[in-house]
Amino acid sequence: MRKIADILFILFATAMLTGCKKYLDVNSNPNSLSVASEALILSPVEEGMSSYVCGGYNAILANYWMQNMTLNQAVPSDVTYVVSNSAFDQPWYNFYVTCLNNLYLLNQQATTNNNSSYAGIAKILTAYTLGSATDLWGDIPYSQAFQGVKKTTPSYDSQESIYTTIQVLLDSAIAEVTRATGTAPGSDDFFYTGDMTKWSKFAYSLKARYYMHLTKASGYTAAAQSQLALTALGNAMTSYADDCYFPYTGTTTASAPWYWNFFNTSTAIFASTYIDSLKARSDPRISVLATLATNTGLYTGSVIGSGFGNLNDYSVAGSAYGNANSNGYVFNSDEALFLKAEATYRVSGYVAATPIYRNAITNNMLKLGVDTTSTAAQAYLTARGSLTATNALQLIMEEKSVANFLSMENWVDWRRTGYPNLTVISSANGAASGITEIPRRFLYPLNETTSNPQSVQSATITDRVWWDTK
Repeated sequence: MRKIADILFILFATAMLTGCKKYLDVNSNPNSLSVASEALILSPVEEGMSSYVCGGYNAILANYWMQNMTLNQAVPSDVTYVVSNSAFDQPWYNFYVTCLNNLYLLNQQATTNNNSSYAGIAKILTAYTLGSATDLWGDIPYSQAFQGVKKTTPSYDSQESIYTTIQVLLDSAIAEVTRATGTAPGSDDFFYTGDMTKWSKFAYSLKARYYMHLTKASGYTAAAQSQLALTALGNAMTSYADDCYFPYTGTTTASAPWYWNFFNTSTAIFASTYIDSLKARSDPRISVLATLATNTGLYTGSVIGSGFGNLNDYSVAGSAYGNANSNGYVFNSDEALFLKAEATYRVSGYVAATPIYRNAITNNMLKLGVDTTSTAAQAYLTARGSLTATNALQLIMEEKSVANFLSMENWVDWRRTGYPNLTVISSANGAASGITEIPRRFLYPLNETTSNPQSVQSATITDRVWWDTK
């Protein structure tokens, strides 16, 4: 696995970020751990997670395969499942070097200094990043990782053991942020400005997420996982005031990742699959989730595989996520509320889940500035706001995918539930990969397969990770 000798590499990789400037303005040697205070490490790590874990190529690719976005290019391409191992070198580097390695150092430093709030935050963000990585790749290094020259070829931990580690990290983190000893973060914490109550809610929300991921895993039951999730959700996020995000300012050096992903480029436009689903349901959120096409004044997505078109004929991300100063969401309360709706449905049935489900929709509408008393919103809630025995899971997942806009979590939900309904991109639409299934995992990166070969690295993009059983 690629290692970093300079333990504060990320500080320089993100030095251009305006909001972090004061934490990077030091005169002493930045390569020395003795000057790497918790505040110096935390700020850039948070920005790195927002930009690279939640908004990097890995998130773009997940949205291609979920048919939310497409390329304004001729096929074949990664949208139509043509990818190589080398395409995953940078995402792996971002997960392990930019984030996990620095979180490891943050936890070490905080533990040494008895600054339990920082240690708790490091564990929460480690659990989040590990969870994201294992859901993309399956088995990954952890227990033997971050040991530098002592272990340059760490073995891989099974995905099941990674899931156990995630819950252990989160339990420890909750204890740490509750204890809150030593120096506490403040403005260096861009997510919550040192509010440990919100960090605790975030941790409990993550516990629920990773419990629900195992609803169909071998040796686990949906009912048991749902009950565990409901217990955790009793202390989790309850409204959009609890959302975890990076507050981008919109300057040239501090703009939101999805703004850059769509801005003035031929690489990303909305797919017709996504835009047409919002239009078909008369979703009142469409005006903030997507833009009107410049040339037509209509909400329009490109048919995947259709090749080149005029960029001004298509919609891109709207003000909620696509502006330069849009928030870079890491975890939002809508997900916690939909997790509660799903878990309640699995334990107590659709009648008990319906009010929770409706609350999740309205919470998202309110966050996006939609008047929930308007005719459009009320019509939407009338049409979509009631669950039945036959549609409950489908509606919960469809609405969750809208509220969890552009999140990689939607790809996880599709793999474990089958919703939203998707059809493999056919050769008639230009796919030339020969793959007849929608991808279910990432390839291991070329740098990793050559420097740290493991048997699991032979997995293809249509192979299933451990929890993704048929």
